[in-house]
Amino acid sequence: MTTPPFSRHLQHLFQRSTTITHLLQIHSIIFKTALDNDPLVIATFISSSFSISIDYARSFFDRLSIPPPLFIWNSMIREYAKSPHPSESVALFSDLRKVGHAPDNFTYPFVLKACARSSMLGEGGIVHCVVLKAGFRSDSYVRNTLLHMYATCGAIEFARRVFDEMPERDVVSWSAMIGGYITCNCPLEAFKVFQQMMAENEKPNSITLVSLLSACTHLGSLRIGESIHSYAIVNALKLDVALGTALVEMYAKCGDIQKAHQIFISMSIKNLQSWTVMISGLADHGRGKDALTLFSCMEMSGLKPDGVSFSAILCACSHLGLVNEGRQYFDRMVSVYKIQPTMEHYGCMVDLFGRAGLVEEAYGVIRCMPMEPNSVILRSFMCACRNHGWVLHVDESLMKLLLAIEPDLGSNYVLAANMSAVSGHWDNVAHLRRTMAQKGLKKVPGCSWVEVNGTMRSEG
Repeated sequence: MTTPPFSRHLQHLFQRSTTITHLLQIHSIIFKTALDNDPLVIATFISSSFSISIDYARSFFDRLSIPPPLFIWNSMIREYAKSPHPSESVALFSDLRKVGHAPDNFTYPFVLKACARSSMLGEGGIVHCVVLKAGFRSDSYVRNTLLHMYATCGAIEFARRVFDEMPERDVVSWSAMIGGYITCNCPLEAFKVFQQMMAENEKPNSITLVSLLSACTHLGSLRIGESIHSYAIVNALKLDVALGTALVEMYAKCGDIQKAHQIFISMSIKNLQSWTVMISGLADHGRGKDALTLFSCMEMSGLKPDGVSFSAILCACSHLGLVNEGRQYFDRMVSVYKIQPTMEHYGCMVDLFGRAGLVEEAYGVIRCMPMEPNSVILRSFMCACRNHGWVLHVDESLMKLLLAIEPDLGSNYVLAANMSAVSGHWDNVAHLRRTMAQKGLKKVPGCSWVEVNGTMRSEG
C-alpha cells in the first residue's frame, strides 16, 4: 500500500517542524483539508508536536472533533511517559478507562513506565490489578514492564514475585530482575539471579552484562568484572557504547586504570558518558593532568560537556590543587555552557579552595550559594578550617547546621567538639560530648575494602 502524495507531503512537514509557528501552520492545513478526522494524521501530529510543546499537543488532543480511538490515547500516554511530566500518563490512563475504552497490551507498558519514572508505586499497583483482571498476566512485555516498575520504585520483593510467577522468561526478564537488584543496592542477589540464568541456559545480552558490571563496580570486585569481560569476548558480544562505558567504569573503580584507558581508546563510538567516566577515573587515580587533557579532547571532538562532566573535571582540579584552572572551568560552565551550578559543583569548589588553604574563598562560596549547604560541604569546609588554622573564624551557625542535618552521625559531633576545643569553647565541648553519650553515638573508624582470594574484606 503506497502513501498518497499529500500524506507524504504532510509527513515531510511533520519532520521539519521545530516551532509553535510551524505547528500552527500544520494544524491549519489539517483543518482546511478535513484531515482532522483522520486518526493516523492526528496521532502523527500529536507525536510531532510533543517535542515542541507539550501544552499544544494536549490542547490539540482535548479539542479533537472525533472521539479519539485507543491508539491515539496510547500515543498521548506514551509521549507523556517520556516527557518531564510522566504522571500525566497515569491521569490519562484513568480518563481512558472512564470513557469506556479497554486498555490493550500497548497501554499498560506505557503507563507502567510512567509510574516508574514518577515513583508512583501505589498507582503502579493499581495498574497491576487492572492487568490481572483484564487477562494480560501472561503478556511478556507487560510483565517485564511490571517487574521494572516495582524495581525502580524500590519494591524489589514485589518485582521478585512478578519474576517468580512468570510462566516463561526471556533475556529481557532476566536482565530486568538483575537490573532491579542493582537499582535496589543488592548486588549479591543480582549475581545469584545471573547464576540461575546461566543454569537455565538463557544467554545474557549486553544489557545484562552492563547491569552485572555495575554490580562489580558497587562491590569493587575486579575478579568478577574481569570474568564478565572475558564472557563478552568469548561470546563475541559487540562492544557497544553502553557495554564499553560500563567496562571502563568497572576497571577504573576497581583499581585498574590502565585497562580502563585501553578499553576507552578501543571504543569506536563514545558518548558524553563514556568521556565523563574516563575523566572521572583518571581524576580518582591521581592523574589530574591527564583528566584535563582528555576533557579538552572531548570538547574538540564536538561533544558539549554537561553538569556531570564539569563535576568530574572540577574534582580533578581539586585533587591536583589546580585552583586557577578550577576557577576557569567553573566560570566556563556558567558563562559559556549556561549550566546552572548544582550542590555538587559548589561542593567541588569548596573542596578545591579548602585543600589549597584558601579557606576564606571556600567560605565565600558557601555564603553565596543559592541553596543551603549539605553535610558533605560543611564537613569539607570545617576540615579545611582545622587543617589550615582557621578554626577561630568558623561561623558557629555552620556547625549547628551540620548537627541539624545529620543529628545521629557521631563523627559530626567529634568534628564540632574538636573545633570548639581549639577555639577554647569548653562548655560547648562538654555539651557535645554529653549529647553523644545520651544518644549512644560513636565515631565509626574508617576502613577500606580489599579483595582477598576472591572475597571482599574490610580492613581498618
